[in-house]
This record gives sequence, C-alpha cells and structure tokens, in this order.
Amino acid sequence: MTIGAFTIILDPETNTFLLCHRRDKDLWNLPGGRVEEGEAPWEAALREVKEEVGLTSIILSRLVGVNFKPDGNDMVFTFLAYKTEEKPSVSEEADDIKFFSLETMPENTSPKQKQRIIEFFNNKSSNKTETFFNNQS
Repeated sequence: MTIGAFTIILDPETNTFLLCHRRDKDLWNLPGGRVEEGEAPWEAALREVKEEVGLTSIILSRLVGVNFKPDGNDMVFTFLAYKTEEKPSVSEEADDIKFFSLETMPENTSPKQKQRIIEFFNNKSSNKTETFFNNQS
C-alpha cells in the first residue's frame, strides 16, 4: 500500500487555499506526497510543505480527510494548516505557487485533489469539523 499526505493551507481572511504547480506535469496540486518508510503521515505532510513550497512555520491544525483509492491501493491523508506570515517559494518540485478560491481553482488541478478540496469546503460551510473518509475510484 502507498500512503500519501497532503496539506490544505488555508488563508482564513480570504477563504483561499494554496496550490503549487508541478514542474513535471501541467497540474496544480496541494503540497504533499508519499509518506516515507518509518515516517508518520503528519511528519510527511510537514516535510512535503517544506520541500515543495519552502514553508517551515506551518503548524498542522487537524486531519480533515482520509481517502482510499482501491484501484491503486493508495491511502491519502489530508491535513489542514493556516497561512502564516512566511512567504512560500518555488522549488525543484513546484514552479508556481498561488492562493485560489473554489471559484478560481485552475481547471488543471489534480482531479482527486480538487475533490478533497471541495469536500473540505463543503464541510467547512456547514460548520462540520469531522474528518471525511472516502473511497475514491
């Protein structure tokens, strides 16, 4: 089984979230990636945020989603963090970084991640604080 960890970095003042544009594919996605051997998902989420967008002051607020993709035997954890004063920076993995709203999210956002972001905002707008659990095909 492959385990992934991603982070929704939310700017609560503008209700926008951070996406990074991948260098290897024309896709926008949340900062995140594979959990390494012996690493906890929350540790991987913080490591990936640092590697992909250069943020070191991010603190994970909570787990907001767990998704299982049976076709790839993948388990994905999605965490929430809040924007800090620290400015993100491009990296070897990301050539552009921007904050988007649901309405301005790029068409070429990774489909699975787009679904996770929408689920998060649907729960947020209905004041739900539960973690969502989903099978994704």
